[in-house]
Amino acid sequence: MPVRYTASFLEDSRALFRQYKKLAEDAIAQVSDAELAAVLDGEMNSIALVVKHMAGNMRSRWTDFLTTDGEKPDRDRASEFVEPPPGREALLAVWEDGWRRVWAAIEPLREEDLARTVTIRGEEHSVMQAINRQIAHYAYHTGQIVMLAKHFRSEAWRSLTIPKKR
Repeated sequence: MPVRYTASFLEDSRALFRQYKKLAEDAIAQVSDAELAAVLDGEMNSIALVVKHMAGNMRSRWTDFLTTDGEKPDRDRASEFVEPPPGREALLAVWEDGWRRVWAAIEPLREEDLARTVTIRGEEHSVMQAINRQIAHYAYHTGQIVMLAKHFRSEAWRSLTIPKKR
């Protein structure tokens, strides 16, 4: 994705969210269903568990974003790292539900909303800080997804950005 000049934090943030979503989806598309659930060792998470965790985080953070704490009382974060959704279709359904919540929360925001206060785990954040926090979180996990997918595809990997040695 080419960088487009903008002086708008919200416009840039929306573009970054779209970029990380696409990178993760393009990596996921390259792996088999079995590889979605594969782990490299007992301490690692599979692609499916990373996606499930991201979706759980999105549901919690972005539902009623401006009016309730971003860590919802019904969220069971620990459960996001066990039992991946059963199959690619179910996994992508939770993924899309999470992103639907991101768009529903961020699309209506205006520049004047950036200084408003929201809470995450009882800590106050400006809306701008909360958005930056989520961009960093999604970039981190997108990198994990891409790294795992690249590992599983090995020589068959199709580069998502600039191919090696070019």
